[in-house]
Amino acid sequence: MKNARALLMGLLGLLAAGAHAQDYRAQFAEQWPLSLSSEQSGAYRVVLEPQIYRRAQSAQLADVQVYNAAGQALPSALLQPEQPLAQPPVQRELPWFVLPPLSAQRRDDLQLLAERDADGRVVRLQAHSGGAVPSGQGGWLIDASVLGEQPLAALVLDWAERAEPLQLTVQVDASDDLQHWRVLEPQVALVDLQRAGKRLLQRRVPLQDRARYLRVLPLQGQSLPRLRGVIAELPPAPATLTWEWVAPALTRSADGSYQFTLEGRFPVRQLDVDTADNSLVQWRAYSRDDPAADWQLRAAPWVAYQLRQGGQGTQRTAPRALDQVTRDRYWKLVAEPAGSGQAPVLRLGYRPEVLVFLSQGAAPYALAVGSATARRVEAPVGVLIEDLRMRNGPAWQPTLARLESAPEALAGEAAMHRPLDWKRALLWGVLVLGVLLVAALAISVLRQRPPPPAP
Repeated sequence: MKNARALLMGLLGLLAAGAHAQDYRAQFAEQWPLSLSSEQSGAYRVVLEPQIYRRAQSAQLADVQVYNAAGQALPSALLQPEQPLAQPPVQRELPWFVLPPLSAQRRDDLQLLAERDADGRVVRLQAHSGGAVPSGQGGWLIDASVLGEQPLAALVLDWAERAEPLQLTVQVDASDDLQHWRVLEPQVALVDLQRAGKRLLQRRVPLQDRARYLRVLPLQGQSLPRLRGVIAELPPAPATLTWEWVAPALTRSADGSYQFTLEGRFPVRQLDVDTADNSLVQWRAYSRDDPAADWQLRAAPWVAYQLRQGGQGTQRTAPRALDQVTRDRYWKLVAEPAGSGQAPVLRLGYRPEVLVFLSQGAAPYALAVGSATARRVEAPVGVLIEDLRMRNGPAWQPTLARLESAPEALAGEAAMHRPLDWKRALLWGVLVLGVLLVAALAISVLRQRPPPPAP
């Protein structure tokens, strides 16, 4: 029985050791060392290159993960190129004016006489009330009419350096005529604290609505700092990244139907059809991620032409935009009418995505790609970016990191196939062996029981 117990403990130890020895290198096909633009940054951004898409297996790109020198997975998130967090916001300075201090009951009784220019912008402001207007600043009037129809995401208030700490709450009101006001943000905290050489600064006022004029008023008789400027933070302009194009291989052609296989998980958003000669064809485009699955319509019938005019070059229809991003591997074009010429060349357009990660542990860092089992856990990187932009300014961006020229092979093709779950099998074996050992112990105890005394 001692040998049986030793065997059981040995199997349990082997199972624990195998689980502990699990290394990400055995889970991924290969990795690219990352070159950092600056080694002092806390966050980095990697623009995904074509080789990453070609190696990834997951339809959600979940098998793309950054690791440090100790093999620890770093917090990261995948961002679309047009997402606001993937690019710095657009800024514009706004005109502002000091309002005199008044009690909360008399704020709406303040008459503002504004002198405007031909575009409606305020160039001079005078304040009048039923009584005497005390000196000092009791609030700020901000002229957002200079933005026209542009949406306003937030205000960034810039005040002078202070030796004493600042922590106050303000109210933000909105108006379109300087007479009728509505509360836009009832309570917004403004903070400027310093200790041990570090500074905690909160001067960004997010807005959920827009108006021609805004006023910022302190609550509970608090005094405002000396303002130096007001910056309007506008939503980012549409991504200016150029389109990248990849041509899947033609695998089958029959009766006006052409099938293609795409090597990689590219985020396809546009498609284009090229022909060897002049053409005028109506196309339908389909895709699927599994050869056994049904085809899904991705682009409704559209007419595409190509016309070569000697020295005038080639004229053709614009690429066809898809309703949604797809990473499907298999594509099909259907021509109407069928058999209308030579086989076309399908070109799929995409914009590279951005992987943002937090630096933890020692460098070097590496981007591991290609796994049937490993899955990246999306970290709330957006919270980090928003906080750092409030501290460092709206234009703050994670530092750029680039892929080195050659990848390092890890588990190779073995990582692209789901292996036999030997841990589960071993665990079941240990459980069955444990049941057998318990049964053997019970039988042994029964055999060793003394016989009953004779009558």
